[in-house]
Amino acid sequence: MNDPELIDRIIASMRRVAVVGMSRDPTKAAGGTPLSLARLGFEIVPVNPGVSEIAGLASYAGLADVPGHIDVVDVFRPGAEAAAVAREAVEVGAGAIWLQLGIVSDEARAIAAAADVPYVEDACLWIEASRRARAG
Repeated sequence: MNDPELIDRIIASMRRVAVVGMSRDPTKAAGGTPLSLARLGFEIVPVNPGVSEIAGLASYAGLADVPGHIDVVDVFRPGAEAAAVAREAVEVGAGAIWLQLGIVSDEARAIAAAADVPYVEDACLWIEASRRARAG
């Protein structure tokens, strides 16, 4: 179960979001959700090794290729891939790891906990951020 106070802290400190698995298709959750986050004022950094640009933004092959600090790694990849993403997020010093709705990983959770990196799973970052924007 995700801690609502942790979610609040992550979103309150979030400015730059690396979206692993971002899609070029805005009708898919992995495409539309990041664009919705951008409309809320967050900087979105696509991470998708298959493309060099998404929605006019440079896309990177992996988190290690992203220049600068990453506040949150937002994961749109299957749970089986989440542990590898979590390892990479820890290696680059990301501020938090967030697995989108329907994505859970015991191993990714353990990696984040061992590195003391805030972690949320099976929750939509845009829904939570927009809810807090309306409330606040």
